[in-house]
Amino acid sequence: MRISLRTRGRMFAAVAMAGVLTLAGCAKDSGTNNADSGGSGDAGPCVTAPEPPPPPKGSSRESKAPVDVDASDLRVGLAFDLGGRGDASFNDAAAAGVDKAKAELGVTDVSESTATANETEDAKKQRLQQMAAAGYSPIIAVGFAYAPSVKDVAPKFPDTQFALIDGTVDLPNVTPLLFAEEEGSFLAGVAAVYKSENCHVGFVGGVNTPLIQKFQAGFRQGAEAVSDEVQIEEDYLTPAGDITGFNDPAKGNAKSSAQIANGADVLFHAAGASGKGVFQAAKSAGALAIGVDSDQYKQQTMDPVKDVIVTSMVKRVDVAVFDYLVAVARDDLSTLPERFDLAAGGVGYSTSGGKIDDIVPILEGYKQQIIDGKIKVSAELEN
Repeated sequence: MRISLRTRGRMFAAVAMAGVLTLAGCAKDSGTNNADSGGSGDAGPCVTAPEPPPPPKGSSRESKAPVDVDASDLRVGLAFDLGGRGDASFNDAAAAGVDKAKAELGVTDVSESTATANETEDAKKQRLQQMAAAGYSPIIAVGFAYAPSVKDVAPKFPDTQFALIDGTVDLPNVTPLLFAEEEGSFLAGVAAVYKSENCHVGFVGGVNTPLIQKFQAGFRQGAEAVSDEVQIEEDYLTPAGDITGFNDPAKGNAKSSAQIANGADVLFHAAGASGKGVFQAAKSAGALAIGVDSDQYKQQTMDPVKDVIVTSMVKRVDVAVFDYLVAVARDDLSTLPERFDLAAGGVGYSTSGGKIDDIVPILEGYKQQIIDGKIKVSAELEN
């Protein structure tokens, strides 16, 4: 599915950037760009907005101190989404959080199980029930697809703690772990425009759901914030209800190849394990790509294609899972944020490979404006 765009400027109607946007028009009319004005990055042919002001010194988040918590009594259940450990994306990020808990908190007993393609709801319920009946607590359900099963199973095991990533179930023993995907994806959109030579970028979503539309919405807003000339290709691999779109690299390759044929030269995917096909298409065609969830440049399974990965929109599922396990071990869930956003360090971007080093000051400027509320990134997709 190709979605028509040209929604320039609408998403910033309520944003306190009127002065910046006015300057953008002046820069365009005068033929100047960031490179001409001594900016920190090569604006290329596509950028029409001026660089944002740099963030104040000392505004970056400090790295967390080691956590002094003993979680050795926890028996952790990890119910993976489709693709499981080794998907180099969403599931691996959740696994990394548990692995860190093993290394730093003393967790030793972990049970892992993975969803299969087009499995029934009963299969998901059985997975959670088996873990709960075996005494595992907390049980972490990785992905919104588990929401109905958690809602059904959690009341039957009131003494078992459950966490649901990307979903909300209103029960006393269920903790939602939610993210501001649109904020991190905004920065991916900025990076895509700065790295595009054709002023033409693309988005590939795995499954057409409200969650993945948040990635799409943020990416679109970020791209259009820095350019009123950019063209954006947008496709989904499968419709809502068909989760195979998160584990079909061949389909990801085909959709991406079509976008590249249409002129897109930087592609951002939010497609789970299907993203490998996006990277393969980019490599074959001499295009660039942006990863998702994990720092995909560092994923061993991505070594053959990592040279095309300019950055990844990092969704810190690992941070959320680790912080959740710390909170459970302390018996204090109140320390968790309502959403893991840019301010909480829950989303962001990677710099591995050095391909965006020249625009990091620009990305940090936009990031600070989002944190400060000067840019409000909508999670809703405008058609």
